[in-house]
Order: sequence, then structure tokens, then C-alpha cells
Amino acid sequence: MSTPPKPPQEPEQPSGAPAPPSAYPYPNPQSPGPGPAASYPPPAAPVPGQQSFYATPTLVGQPGQPGQPGQPAAGYPYGQQGSYPPVPPPPPGGGGGAGRAVLWVVVGAVVASAAWAAGVFLIGRKGADADLRGYTAPANLCSSTDYSSFETEYPDNDGSPTHNALKDPALDESYCSINLKKTGSSYADAYLSTQVDLHRKSDPGPEFTAMWKNYEERYPGYDVETVEGIGEEAYLVSEDTTSGSTSGSLYATLAVRDGWTTYTMSYSAYLSSYDDDDKDPPSLDDVKDWMKADSKSTLEQLKD
Repeated sequence: MSTPPKPPQEPEQPSGAPAPPSAYPYPNPQSPGPGPAASYPPPAAPVPGQQSFYATPTLVGQPGQPGQPGQPAAGYPYGQQGSYPPVPPPPPGGGGGAGRAVLWVVVGAVVASAAWAAGVFLIGRKGADADLRGYTAPANLCSSTDYSSFETEYPDNDGSPTHNALKDPALDESYCSINLKKTGSSYADAYLSTQVDLHRKSDPGPEFTAMWKNYEERYPGYDVETVEGIGEEAYLVSEDTTSGSTSGSLYATLAVRDGWTTYTMSYSAYLSSYDDDDKDPPSLDDVKDWMKADSKSTLEQLKD
């Protein structure tokens, strides 16, 4: 995966240049000196009987001068309001206590609504538990993997298949790898592997479909077919490069999803590993049929 470009860096200040003014209103070594702000025009002379537009704001909940309305809340300069609901002015003639009561009622309603919305967002809808369909991920998947359909072609059993497992609150995973041997072979003639994943925290459905249904888009030359009758959805990906040559390989993977449980069985064979005509690999169609039958049997054994 390529590294994303870094954001542009700010140019360095030249040595000896003054630091930019601070954004804080209190005096400090970086603040501009006293005097009127340069970005606003000087206020016009007040007209008798008319309220000044630049009157100093008062605290919310305290009345203004006699005959004048209450001032806008601090933080809304010059009467501009933000995204929160406006706070109503205190009742005329009332004391500061009544105004504060109205303010706290409005603020309390806003806070309560925000807390309720946050709670709904965090808790989520009901029924989001993992739909594992009763499957398990054993510590030794090889003991639960059925590959009896391959035994006619590969009668020699692998005495030490490889297996491993992962247990985590988010994912349980078991893996098995088996060497397939013809009679009299000193080394493996083909390889078979199985893997089961129990997704406990997230639904793998959308990504599973995108990855396996569109497999040939990422890897040209592979065939993808939909398989019915195994799990909720299943795809068989295959490639045969042995036709008309003395080298090449056979490859097939059956990927199954049933609820939040996913399972794969993969087969691979390399023609260069066969020394004579008696050790020719099976046809790809036979391999596909064997994988379908043994995957069904294995998934049944993996249920509670």
C-alpha cells in the first residue's frame, strides 16, 4: 500500500521576525498594544435617545439599562447567533434569579437532548449480536476437516498435518493444512487447506461478497462461479494452467459464508511434481465436486 502524501508544512519564520499576535484577549508579550482594532471602523457618535450598536454586552440573565432590552449572550458578538437555540430574554421587571431560571431550563433541555442522541448512537439498535449459526472454531481444525472425497486419488494420509488457532473477543479462527500424496510418493503431490472464521464483532457479508464474487477482477485468468446449497452464499474460484503443456498448476478455492461465519477450502497441485503418467493430476471438475461434498460435511461437523 502506498504511503499517503504528507500535508504541506507551514513556512518557517525568518530569524528576528516578530511572533504573530496571540489569539487570547489577555495581555501577553505576543498581544498587540492597546488601541482600537484595525479591522473595525470607529463607532459613530451616539444619537440622543438611541441605543449604541457597540454597547458593552452584559451577562445573560441580567437586565440592561432602564428602557433597554437585555444584551446578547457573551460569545455572540454584535448580536450574531450560533447554531444553538436562542436564549429568551429575562421577563421585564424581573430579577436576575428569574432570568437564570429560564436560562437553566433551556440549557438543561439542550443537554438532555444531546445526551439522548449520543446514547442512541453509542448503544445502537438491538439484535446486533454475532450471527454465528452455531459454528465453532476448534483448536485443531484438521481433526474436523473431512477430505474423504480426495482419498481415492490421494490414498496416503498425511501423518502430521499443520494446524493453528486464534481466540479473541472479536474473532475466532482455525486453520488446517494437509499434504496430499499418491501411492508411493515421497513428497506431496498436492496441497489442501481449510480455514473457519467466527466474526464476533462485525458482519463479514458485504466484504465477503465483494472479495470473492469479484475475484477475477483483481486476478485475471481465474474463473468464478456461484455455488448453491452451501451456507448462505458460496463462490468457487479456480484456475487451470496445465492444459496442453508439461507444466502448470491447478488451483481451486471454495469460499462459504453462513451468517457471520466464513469458511474456505483450497486445493493446489503443480504438474512439475509428477514424474510419470501414473501420477497425472485429477481434472479440475473432479476437484470442484470433491470440494463441494467435503465442505458440506466439514461445516456440519463444525456446528455445536
